[in-house]
Parts: sequence; structure tokens; C-alpha cells
Amino acid sequence: MLTEQQLATMIPGNKKVSEWHAALLEIMPKYDINSKRRIAHFISQCAHESNNFRSLQENLNYSEKALNAVFGRYFGSAPHKRDASEYARNPEKIANYVYMDEFRKYKMGNVKEGDGWLFRGRGLKQLTGRENYTRFGRSINITAEEAAIYVATEKGAIESACWFWNANNLNDIADTDNVTRMTKKINGGNIGLADRQKRYKNAMQVLGEGYTTETDVDLTADDDLDVGDIGTLRKGSRGEGVKMMQEALGIGADGSFGPGTERALKSWQEANGLTVDGIAGPMTLNMLFD
Repeated sequence: MLTEQQLATMIPGNKKVSEWHAALLEIMPKYDINSKRRIAHFISQCAHESNNFRSLQENLNYSEKALNAVFGRYFGSAPHKRDASEYARNPEKIANYVYMDEFRKYKMGNVKEGDGWLFRGRGLKQLTGRENYTRFGRSINITAEEAAIYVATEKGAIESACWFWNANNLNDIADTDNVTRMTKKINGGNIGLADRQKRYKNAMQVLGEGYTTETDVDLTADDDLDVGDIGTLRKGSRGEGVKMMQEALGIGADGSFGPGTERALKSWQEANGLTVDGIAGPMTLNMLFD
């Protein structure tokens, strides 16, 4: 149901399409991702999350300024916090601090020395933490440590995403054209919804299947989002994350990132000593919501 050329169209710019194609054909059937709709949903969602199957490992190469902004709970001048300058540009040291259960409110199962780095985010769905690696590994009869090696491969990156897919019963949603419901189930809101919808529609067209415009596109009012769930916002973005940003900027909160929102964001970035690019990434959002 999926040719190498079709996959190349779905993940443009990827230079390892042959490897990904072979791995997808081997792994997806094990999880019943075996119809055009299921394949289109799976690939489009994973492609959005991983920059076309290219960003497969968490980037923790933060500067001192970024550490204070993104991980303000761990770095700063308060007695219980640490000096960011001692961790800047040292991804392994950063992970072994901020991801260890000893220092976290929300535990990840990282209790052994080096767990934070060993079980950092990897794969198409950024599997993170010893607990998740253990659960995934158990499902395919390998240890958490073996899973950490496996997830760094094409097959492992796909299978860890399929494990997440299966654990959340996403095939049931994938049997419909409802990208909004799928996105909500995956990240708790509608972050990146426009891009996900565009990718899904393209995937369906590439697979030669009809696409029915979804009608159930409203999210309930109690869909709470954390800053970490929002991702990067830029002109053209829509949804609850944009509303949160607009409210913090003190402008009309319609959930649509247009020219007015871009101007307001640039003014705020300039006033707060940030790069004035009109793009709200993790550093801008954390400072803004603080």
C-alpha cells in the first residue's frame, strides 16, 4: 500500500527514504497500521513531530541563557537551583540533572546514575524516561537499556511510535478523516493542527484515497495545555497555544497568529532582550508565561 516514491512525497527532504520505507513496511503491519487511512494518519503525524523523520533525538545543547529560560525550575539564583553557566552546552550533564527523579516533581523513572542522558528523548515520538523505555521494551521483550539502543535506529524509531499508537488505540481514530481528534489524542490539544491537516490530506492524495473534510473540529473548553506542549508558534499558527500567547501579550485572543500578533510579539521580544524574529519558541514562551 505504500511505495518508496509515495513515502518520499510525504517526508520531503529526507535522504534516507529507502531505509525508512523498508522499516515502515516491516513494522506497521505488526500494529495493524494496514489501511490507507491508518498509514496516512501515522506518517503525517510522525512527520510533523519529527521534521520529516529527521529530528530523532532531543536537542539539549542549551546556552546559559536558554537554560535559565526553558528550565527555570532548575536553574537560577534561588538556593535550591543551580548555576546554568556550569551546565551550558553540555547536553549529557543537563539531562542527568533535569531528567532525574531526584529533582523532578513529575517522575520519569530515572533513578540510576546516568539515566537522564541514557533515556533522553529519541524516536519519531520522542520516547523519554526509564519508565517509558521499560514499558516499550517489555512489549517487545527487551530491556530498557536495549530499547535505548533500538530506538536510535529507523526500525526502533518507528516501533516506539507504533507502541505509543497502539497503547492509545489510535487506529480507531485513524479509520476516520478526523485529524483534529487524532491531534488532540496525541498532544492534548491542537498544536500544529494546520500542518497536520495539510500533511494528512497530502498523504491521502498520494495514496490515491479520497479525503472527507472533517466536521468535528472543535476542542472542548477544558483542554488545558502546558507550555511544553505548545511547540513553536509562528505566523499562520492557530489554536489554544496561540490564544495563550495572545493573552499573555495583552492583545485580542482569537487563536489566529496573524500580522498583528507577529508585531506584538516582536515588540515584546525586543523589550525583553530576545531575538526579534516574531517566532515563539521555547525560550520566548517560557519567559512570556513567567
